[in-house]
Amino acid sequence: MSIAQLAPAPAQTTRPALSLAPAPSPAPRIRAVPEGTEARGFVLYVGLDEAKAAAAGTSLHRIVEAIKELTGEIAPSAQTYAAVALAPAGAGGRDVDVVRLALQDPAALAKHRQLDESDADRHPAGVIVDISRKRVLLDGDAAALTYKEFELLQYLVLREGRTIDRAELISSLWNADEDEVPNERTIDVHVRRLRSKLGGYEDIVRTVRGVGYRFDRHADVSIRQASTPSPDFF
Repeated sequence: MSIAQLAPAPAQTTRPALSLAPAPSPAPRIRAVPEGTEARGFVLYVGLDEAKAAAAGTSLHRIVEAIKELTGEIAPSAQTYAAVALAPAGAGGRDVDVVRLALQDPAALAKHRQLDESDADRHPAGVIVDISRKRVLLDGDAAALTYKEFELLQYLVLREGRTIDRAELISSLWNADEDEVPNERTIDVHVRRLRSKLGGYEDIVRTVRGVGYRFDRHADVSIRQASTPSPDFF
């Protein structure tokens, strides 16, 4: 005889009455979804730098992991992806607006372009590094930078005040399969060409002897906020 046959039959219990609480109201429909399209997900922009996160006793990474975990509990089939928004040090404006620009939120970019156009005549002199439009203005005129020259300047601008060695510039800005990948000697040629096109403002790209290069902001240099995808991901 099996143990199961020896076990006493479970006592009969009375099932609890069903709750008659009202059913939850349907979720509101997502606004502004054009006909013929469907919502496939959403983006939540969080404006918070590491210093403010640390003051709150947490970090950006911990917040991201908590949001991912909550999403997994609510909707296990959901796929998630998170990116860090990088911006020039000291960039003004609300944190969340800086994040939206850095991560290319279309509405924020459109508003920023309108502001750029309205402010165009307010900065006739000096250097404007316009990362959102991939251009450099020198005293109101566009500098004739190549794509790679702008990338080089942008890389330094986004790391303002930090000396970048030649090896980092090469590995970050050139793919190994490109036809003309510079070495640590020829990277100096690229920097020299960039400087020549900056004219009287060439010293915004500084040489740190024996190490590499650094971007230092001057009083006559303005940075227009980035729409560049961040290279750092969670």
